[in-house]
Amino acid sequence: MTTDGNGMGGAGAPGCGGGEPEVSDSLKTFGEVVKAFRKRAGLTQEQFAPRVQYSVPTVASIEQGRRFPPSDFVKRAEEVLDAFGALRGAARHLSRQPGLASWFRQWARLEEEAVSLYTYECRLVPGLLQTEAYARTLFVNQLPPLCDDQIEAQWVARAERQRLLRERPNTAFSFILEEQVFLRRTGGVEVTREVIDHVLRLAELRNVEVQVMPQVRENHAGLDGPMQLVETPDNKWLAYTEGQESGQFIHQSKVVSMLQMRYARMRSQALSLEDSLSLLQQMRGAV
Repeated sequence: MTTDGNGMGGAGAPGCGGGEPEVSDSLKTFGEVVKAFRKRAGLTQEQFAPRVQYSVPTVASIEQGRRFPPSDFVKRAEEVLDAFGALRGAARHLSRQPGLASWFRQWARLEEEAVSLYTYECRLVPGLLQTEAYARTLFVNQLPPLCDDQIEAQWVARAERQRLLRERPNTAFSFILEEQVFLRRTGGVEVTREVIDHVLRLAELRNVEVQVMPQVRENHAGLDGPMQLVETPDNKWLAYTEGQESGQFIHQSKVVSMLQMRYARMRSQALSLEDSLSLLQQMRGAV
């Protein structure tokens, strides 16, 4: 199974045999602890959210155990709620997320805190830009086959990640996508139309840039495959690449610098932002 920067896990979702079960109880327990301390402090979610510098939907997702809490959320919540170290202690035991492959979870946590997040993809539309129909097409086509609970867990995890695009307006998201990922028509005509429309809408956000690498390109700096780059809150850059049933988290500065150089070159080789959107609109009309 190729996960293509999407963090899909094959076996192991709740309610399915044949794999190690995913544990979400720790996330639910952490959420209940946050809620208890919040109520003890006499705060509503609407009052608490600005104090920890997160949106109300994000606070709600964390309290419901549906979202992994970023480290800065834990730190701020601990201070705001005067939680006696309970939140920091509970957060240390959070290590598993239903619907995300084990090798992807560390990267998913970095996404939550990113200052900048750059993605190059040549195989399919990246997880952060997928529609539900497109994502479910990928899940249904995985081998070995997934059961309904696994598919649902993967979609929930992906939908949660996608909220970052709108909930972190100060994070710069850059995507370079090969033209062929749309020409393949994964899922059929209607699914392809919908995903192109969706990408065009997301590209209207001030913090989201989408560039298309044309199918005919004599020089290409990304021939070694997909990559992701992240800038952390302390302005450190890290990288991530993914293959069959595996993901590689890269922190060696020399390698990260090399990937940054390649991504920068690809930005100049891909179509401009305006021409990329124009091409997507043309492809949408031709589907």
